[in-house]
Amino acid sequence: MAGDTLRRINGTAAILVAIAATIGALIYPIWSYEDRSGTGLANLQAQTVSTKWGPMTAIDRDFLVKVRLAGLWELPAGRQAMERAPNQAIRDAGDHLVVGHADLDRRARDIAAKLGVELPNEPTDQQKGWLREMTEAEGEEYQRKFANILRMAHGKVFGLISQVRHTTRNELIRDLADAANVTVLDHITVLENTGMVDFDTIAAEEAAAATEKPAPPPPPPSTSSVIGSPVPVVTPPGATSLPSAVPETTAPADDPGEPAATPTADQPAPGAGAPAGSAP
Repeated sequence: MAGDTLRRINGTAAILVAIAATIGALIYPIWSYEDRSGTGLANLQAQTVSTKWGPMTAIDRDFLVKVRLAGLWELPAGRQAMERAPNQAIRDAGDHLVVGHADLDRRARDIAAKLGVELPNEPTDQQKGWLREMTEAEGEEYQRKFANILRMAHGKVFGLISQVRHTTRNELIRDLADAANVTVLDHITVLENTGMVDFDTIAAEEAAAATEKPAPPPPPPSTSSVIGSPVPVVTPPGATSLPSAVPETTAPADDPGEPAATPTADQPAPGAGAPAGSAP
């Protein structure tokens, strides 16, 4: 009798232990996931800084730097096209690049100063390589390289612009994304209007890149109290097209609530000064 009672107690204990283990197995993944520092939400919060214009994320900073980098190599590429291209469509595309990126660069430098983001003063090695490749080419080869290298670069940044515009909570970054969207689309359009863009190659390269490992997030902004001043890019004489996103007539006020400058007869409203589709 005592043996039967002991067996029943042992059986009941085993069942209780099994139930407890099952409940623990169900609860632990939920608890551990919520507490993990590696989750997307935790990463977003860790890489976000507060500003008077709204939170600024790592993606916001990366976008600001990429707008600056675009101007550092596409402005020289545009100047080169205006000076040496035998084809008027290529020269026109160069003109749009120069004017559009001069405007975006001014906006990016102003926003970076307000948000405390340090900007580069040189293009990346890859961008320098693209400039070198175009400089060394001649005739039709130069024109094709100009149209395709720049079209590919603009297509890549176009996707980043839409992501930033969709997710940013920072007013200044949102305004820059709006201006960049107009400008980049304009540049894509004028490059395609040259008739030299190889869409098959673009599609093939994008398909191959889809399997590559994404780049890690950019580092947080500098904690130094002294931030280097980015060197302005200058629009050369002879550039005639208007940026699609009209430059402000005065420096933007620190107060984000101050009304924007009113367009004048010489300064059309955004989007009216260049063919549909301008940009970085």
